[in-house]
Amino acid sequence: MSICKVAVVQAGSIVMNKERCIDKAIKLIEEAGEQGANLIVFPEAFIPAYPRGMSFGTVVGNRSDHGRNDFLRYAKNAITVPGPETDQLGAAVKKASAYTVIGVIERDQETSGGTLFCTTIFFGPDGKLLGKHRKLKPTGSERLIWGEGDGSTLPVFDTPFGKIGSLICWENYMPLARAAMYEKGIQIYIAPTADARDTWFASMQHIAIEGRCFVLSCNQYSTKDLYEEDLLETEEMQKMPFEMTRGGSCIVNPLGKFLVEPVFGKEEILFATLDLDDITRGHFDFDVVGHYARKDVFQLIVNEEKQ
Repeated sequence: MSICKVAVVQAGSIVMNKERCIDKAIKLIEEAGEQGANLIVFPEAFIPAYPRGMSFGTVVGNRSDHGRNDFLRYAKNAITVPGPETDQLGAAVKKASAYTVIGVIERDQETSGGTLFCTTIFFGPDGKLLGKHRKLKPTGSERLIWGEGDGSTLPVFDTPFGKIGSLICWENYMPLARAAMYEKGIQIYIAPTADARDTWFASMQHIAIEGRCFVLSCNQYSTKDLYEEDLLETEEMQKMPFEMTRGGSCIVNPLGKFLVEPVFGKEEILFATLDLDDITRGHFDFDVVGHYARKDVFQLIVNEEKQ
């Protein structure tokens, strides 16, 4: 099947409330499914939120009791993968009968459960959990609250309309991580993010034309009224604007042109119909892992062992 209808969900989390986030995700999956989407994509950390503006009471050399309680709250609203929350989401995905990709905060269930990961989870149209990708390198202050993933969660999945995979936010600025995705034959490149700066969109266009793939970039549109009142009481949150994240989700074709321009200032589901034959048309003059590669000169080694 060379034609695929995609839905990029630009919406805001109900911050640190996983039940309400899941309810919202289920409604949005249903809406996208009713529009005939074959693939539905959600932003980074949609469940239970990207906690923009929060410091978790941390400065160099000191952590506050208030910040520890904020982390406790965040951890209690994280999910296990797989777990009861993925079962709920999977049931909604099955009704929509669409591949679905959702950003979550994952609580590690293989150790004591203390470490959180920024994770993207993948569902098949039958509602079954296909796998996950854990963010390899949290950025800046994200390192206070998220651990690092490893090479064992760098999947690319075969679908009837091409190979899908994902790198999260600033992982997309890591050239070798991108190269690993290209080597796996990615055709629909999913980039959930929390970055809405103008420079982000140039990167999305560059990745599309570099990888000769479709790029689906998905960000939240988030405002302060999605935060519970007590989360807004700190000095740092008082200084934040009402519009916490402006959106900027977009869809790019394999020649770097926008199929859907970045959308700002509102929640919206972006739809586009992809013609996968455009990838082959693009490979005519550039194939990053084929005729334009110099494997006699450059080699990529990826450690995909679980650490």
